[in-house]
This record gives sequence, C-alpha cells and structure tokens, in this order.
Amino acid sequence: MKDINIVLLEPEIPQNTGNIARTCAATGAALHLIRPLGFAIDDRKLKRAGLDYWDKLDITYYDGLDDFYEKNPGATVYYYSTKAPRAYTEIEYPENVYLMFGKETKGLPEELLEKNLDCVVRIPMRDSLRSLNLSNSVCVGVYEVLRQRGFDGLCESGKYGK
Repeated sequence: MKDINIVLLEPEIPQNTGNIARTCAATGAALHLIRPLGFAIDDRKLKRAGLDYWDKLDITYYDGLDDFYEKNPGATVYYYSTKAPRAYTEIEYPENVYLMFGKETKGLPEELLEKNLDCVVRIPMRDSLRSLNLSNSVCVGVYEVLRQRGFDGLCESGKYGK
C-alpha cells in the first residue's frame, strides 16, 4: 500500500518522527523526510518511539523541499495546516497521494501554502488552541485515506473479532 505517502518537512522532535514511522509501518504508508532534521537519524529516542518496526518501513530522505519535488514530479500533495480553508474530510484522496506536514514549531511555510491553496486542508479543532501534536495529526490524515479506501489491505478484525 505504498500509495499513501507521509511527508515531514524538517521535523524537529525525534519521538514524533518515531511515532509517525510506527504508524507508517503499521498502515503500509511510505515515509518521506525532508532535511534539515532536528535530530540525528540514529537518535535513540527516534528508534525507541518506532520500536522494532524500522525494518518494515519504506523511508526516503531529501535534501530540502526542491529535492523532494524533483524526485516526485507530478505528485498529488495535500498540505496539512491549521490555516487551511477546508477540512481534511472534504477531500476525496486519489491513489498515490502525499500528505505533507510541517515542523512542530512552525508548521508549513506560508509561501508553500499560498502556492498550493487548493490542496491545503486542516483538522478541525477548538479556536483557543494552536495545534495538535504532529504524530497525532499524521495519524488522523492516514486513517482518513484508509477509511475512504475501506481499510483495504489491513486486518479486518482482532483477536476477539469475527
């Protein structure tokens, strides 16, 4: 199910990236990390948060945003931001979709959002709060794409299921 791609632009907190890596491994989504990263890739906190799923992860690294776009020409990208005009649930996600998230302290750059306004989406939340945790936001986005696809390729029941 490598047609769901999670893109992190300059992530800063290793635990968040580790949690996101674990979500990607569990759902079959590919992870794309755009440098500079706020941590070393061998950071123990990163590895611990991802537990023993690193060998089940499809991960690609890029040297900046231009490198990402050059290596993924024509990619359909949805940009997650608290500044977006519409909710993430208003989108019908296509095959081979990229969900991009910004760094924890600043989100995605304003100029990037302005250039791609038709593809900027938000996760609804209370006005009095700044944002959700990055790893939680990624999880919301991934599972919306999976829900729209009927959770194709994932387990349909657990130990106490059907």
